[in-house]
Amino acid sequence: MIVSRNLLGILNNSCSRRNKPDSDRKKAVSHQPVNVAIEASGRAFQLYHKGVFSGECSTSVDHGIVSIGYGTENGMDYWLCGITMEASYPVKTSQNPAKINQEEEKIMISKLLSWYLITLKLRETVESGIPRTYASNGLLELPDQEQQQLKKQQQTPSHSDIVIEDRDGTGDQNCDEDQIISPSESDQWVISIKEKLNQASQDDVAGTWGKLSIYKVPQHLREGDYDHKAYVPQIVSLGPYHHGKKRLRQMDRHKWRSLHVVLKRTNQDIKVYIDSMRELEEKARACYEGLICLCSNEFVEMMVLDGCFVLELFQGAALGFTKLGYPRNDPVFAMRGSMHSIQRDMMMLENQLPLFILDRLLGLEFGNPDEKGLVSKLALRFFDPLSPTDEPLTKFDQNKLEKTTFDPLSDQGGLHCLDVFRTSLLRSGPQAQPMPPRIWIKRWSHANRVADKRRQQLIHCVTELREAGIKFKKRKTDRFWDIKFENGILWIPRLFIHDGTKSLFLNLIAFEQSHLDCSNDITSYVIFMDNLINSPEDVGYLHYCGIIEHWLGSDAEVADLFNRICQEVVFDINNSYLSRLSEDVNQYFNHRWNAWLASLRHNYFNNPWAIISFVAAVVLLLLTLAQTFYGVYGYYRPGS
Repeated sequence: MIVSRNLLGILNNSCSRRNKPDSDRKKAVSHQPVNVAIEASGRAFQLYHKGVFSGECSTSVDHGIVSIGYGTENGMDYWLCGITMEASYPVKTSQNPAKINQEEEKIMISKLLSWYLITLKLRETVESGIPRTYASNGLLELPDQEQQQLKKQQQTPSHSDIVIEDRDGTGDQNCDEDQIISPSESDQWVISIKEKLNQASQDDVAGTWGKLSIYKVPQHLREGDYDHKAYVPQIVSLGPYHHGKKRLRQMDRHKWRSLHVVLKRTNQDIKVYIDSMRELEEKARACYEGLICLCSNEFVEMMVLDGCFVLELFQGAALGFTKLGYPRNDPVFAMRGSMHSIQRDMMMLENQLPLFILDRLLGLEFGNPDEKGLVSKLALRFFDPLSPTDEPLTKFDQNKLEKTTFDPLSDQGGLHCLDVFRTSLLRSGPQAQPMPPRIWIKRWSHANRVADKRRQQLIHCVTELREAGIKFKKRKTDRFWDIKFENGILWIPRLFIHDGTKSLFLNLIAFEQSHLDCSNDITSYVIFMDNLINSPEDVGYLHYCGIIEHWLGSDAEVADLFNRICQEVVFDINNSYLSRLSEDVNQYFNHRWNAWLASLRHNYFNNPWAIISFVAAVVLLLLTLAQTFYGVYGYYRPGS
């Protein structure tokens, strides 16, 4: 083992000497001795100044620390050496004062190193639970055996093999630590594993996974949110995931106001709502992912408070807040001010309440606890401003929506408000068209892929498709996902984009990615539009065609929105209702004749005057040919 000269230099520099009167020299320890701790860290020993010693050299330091102090007494130099352990493993401090001169410093350093190695071994012994054999009557035995123990530590492999680097830093480090587990710790470990297995067995028997409907946003999707606001509520929290956060507590007072208004309007006792929610507590907890760190009373209180708040918003949007008992200038319960932000927060996946909770609360308010279906209709009216299409709902679709989508007699009306809104967007539901055998073989061989620019459904943007002769036209329908391709024309319904569209699409995609019984129709549509839009010019042309309407600052913001929204989405490109349409578009794009014809139209027939000039040239050419023909014909047959 090589002791670096730097070590001696640091020790000498760390020691301070002061000349004081003889009366003060008796208390040598008070002459500002320095506590230097030598610890194994990295590739060499490092020195740390632990502070100034007290009168007895007994500072509170971590385990495995060698403490040394330097002072003078009667003109002689001396060192104080000590070893301390942390409070959880109390070992008495052993002090070994020794008067030395400068020539004996190397011997003292060797002793310090032996102290350190014994400390390291003692630390391993204490932590592993093995009785200590290094101490006798609470004190460590060192003076006569320290050099032998130092050699033994160097020759015998231990849990920590330490090599001190030389001055040039060419030393090696070999540190292999094996954790020693006592029999008692091993038994506890096995018991812990059995408990976890029993819990997993209970989860499978109870079927908790089948009841899960309100998920936490997957981490890979959350990382794709560059401004970290799309999945996190900014004003109001609903449910346990964001319950109690400091920045959302301001809305709690308005929640209590809404509950007070409900009880005052219905002349009911709060105990009726609490008892009813307590009956549904276990079922409601099963809807959420992971462990809910709320006791029974807190969870029930949260369900009552949040549920009544949501229902007051729904009824106020349908009937008017003044009819419910709120003043006209109310800061929250009015269709203005922060209402748009509240609507956006209520469309977040982590900010949902189970629909059966809202059904029960509304039924209690109306005196019919078994009421179902009405909450879904109220929710659709409340969230209508967030719809990505501004086309009016046709009478046929409205009747079909009311009769089939949310049947009051069915318990499958929806899982929560986000699911209800998603179902209303899809309505009749797009169906994946059958694909040719080649596509099925391709699907079988590739499975799921991350939706990137190279492997998405439609790999060409608007500019490239226009160059291939494909035209874009707006389709008049309120179903924004209903895209058609016929005779080289891509018919796309109008898409209305506002400041909440990004958060809405991201949370709908997160729900489709998390819920197994959910299709990927919204994800398919967003990826399709992401492919079409690569630049502000693409957005500008779609806006010119009437396909995109937006309230954002510029076309570049719309292009950036779609280019970022699906960066981390895991998606099967063949399991989509737009797969067949994409194949048709790609086949049309790959025909060169279509590209040549489009180039001819673009370069030579891009305005009416060019077409008139071309027609005139063709007529002149035909007249010239006719004149030449009759001239030649009359020469050979003059009599005819």
